[in-house]
Amino acid sequence: MSALETGRHRLPLLAVSQAQKEITHNEALVMIDALLHMAVEAALTAPPVVTDNDIGKSWIIHGAPTGVWANKAGQVAYWIGGSWRFVLPHEGMRVWNKSTRRHSLFISGQWTTAPSVPNPTGGTAVDSEARMALVAILQYFRLIGILAT
Repeated sequence: MSALETGRHRLPLLAVSQAQKEITHNEALVMIDALLHMAVEAALTAPPVVTDNDIGKSWIIHGAPTGVWANKAGQVAYWIGGSWRFVLPHEGMRVWNKSTRRHSLFISGQWTTAPSVPNPTGGTAVDSEARMALVAILQYFRLIGILAT
């Protein structure tokens, strides 16, 4: 980490005697825009075909990436103004994955998603009130992306 970067997300800092401070400032704003309430389109191994409509969109780089994403596995790529920028994830980072409609967490060096938990069924004595409460809890966890649908 450079003395002119923040510790966690490596956002650029301004130097006292720096010329063209607006460039550093704008780069920091671009990175904050990508990181704040982070949402990714999907997890891919190769860069998607992007257009001007994709500015600001992000993807998790998955598996064995190719092309300009080579050697960037696990990072988050975001498209801004004709070029890719990359975010190194840190332990506990959470993103909303739009394609799966679930949260992904960066744990122990990899992106993980919540397991699929079925609704309770069967049993010899059925307590319908308890079962309805469990189903409501599971539905809420699925709604907010903690559990898979």
